[in-house]
Amino acid sequence: MKQADVIIIGGGAAGFFTAINAAENNPKLKIIILERGKEVLTKVKVSGGGRCNVTHAEFLPKELTQNYPRGEKELLGPFHTFMTGDTIAWFEKRGVELKIEEDGRIFPISDSSQTIIDCFLLEAKKLGVEILRNQSVKEIQKSGGHFIINTTSDTFSAEKIVVATGSNPKIWKLLEDLGHTIVPAVPSLFTFNIKDPRILDLSGVSTTASVKVLVPKGVPPLGVRGLPLLITHWGMSGPAILKLSAWGARMLEPLKYNFNIEVNWLNNLSDKEVLDSLKGLKISQGKQTIFKYAQFELPKRLWQSLVKATGISETLTWADATRENLQNLANQLTACNFEVTGKSTFKEEFVTAGGVDLKEVNFKTFQSRICKNLYFAGEVLNIDAITGGFNFQNAWTGAYLVAKTITK
Repeated sequence: MKQADVIIIGGGAAGFFTAINAAENNPKLKIIILERGKEVLTKVKVSGGGRCNVTHAEFLPKELTQNYPRGEKELLGPFHTFMTGDTIAWFEKRGVELKIEEDGRIFPISDSSQTIIDCFLLEAKKLGVEILRNQSVKEIQKSGGHFIINTTSDTFSAEKIVVATGSNPKIWKLLEDLGHTIVPAVPSLFTFNIKDPRILDLSGVSTTASVKVLVPKGVPPLGVRGLPLLITHWGMSGPAILKLSAWGARMLEPLKYNFNIEVNWLNNLSDKEVLDSLKGLKISQGKQTIFKYAQFELPKRLWQSLVKATGISETLTWADATRENLQNLANQLTACNFEVTGKSTFKEEFVTAGGVDLKEVNFKTFQSRICKNLYFAGEVLNIDAITGGFNFQNAWTGAYLVAKTITK
């Protein structure tokens, strides 16, 4: 049986961040990371399209929490201890320079996730953290003041354990055996599959839009305003759709991802405001054909597709447009209804809503309220975020607080 002071289950972002900070805080501790696969930090490698979106340029704890459909309330306190600015300083202290992009996402200036992986591996080695691969955990038992962990090949013993395994159903089952409640996992952060002639040939077109899910009466409304929407060859994606999918993760799963959405291509303009503008165009641009010139700064291909969808011919001028023509066009622009017939995973970044029930965790320390000396970091908890580096920030914050607690 191999003995350690701290065993960290999971060789991903949260696991490594916990191990490095704990070893720095107390170099005398024997710390072991158990990774079930052949490689460590595999999710870090593919994140952000291989560039690793480390965190997001949001520097106020309250505002930062608003990017977490699950975990918003619980993370407020932890973010006052360790958040974006601390993450940037942590990496820069270790020679990893970061940059903020226009949309607020933060990446290493190398534009390579390997920079983050190399940093973690170097720090872990320097601090004497033992990394054991191909160690799939089969059993976790509490015996006296220690945990006994059985893997496919070895048995380990430690006074304190940290579970940083992400969305792993097998580990969730072992935590249930220790008395924890697991909120069932459902997909979060996905794109919408839509087959509709209005967007059929518009793949790659992007514009800001407001989108709402047409929910049954009595169900809380679900919508986003003024966010980029990307039309793809399978339907719709972009921040507007991803945010909707994250906030609607639990609501959309029972619908088997079959529902309707309403898109306002002009963000917050109302049907009446748009109709008034179209009447103005009838007077000011009378000789111009409606189809040819895009209005409201919409992408030309999108404008022309919506005009065709109303039945307006390519030769109809503004002067000859009937009131019905204008009303139909206003409807298409502000209340465009689409049927969603499924979902697709967003890139390689598969995120789920679900995990250890947050009521069973002390968020000052990320220690279990059910089982003493059992700690959690990252997506093993029922915490998830929208895209943009927020899931990593949750991992860094939780791991930092765990490391601080276990080395007191």
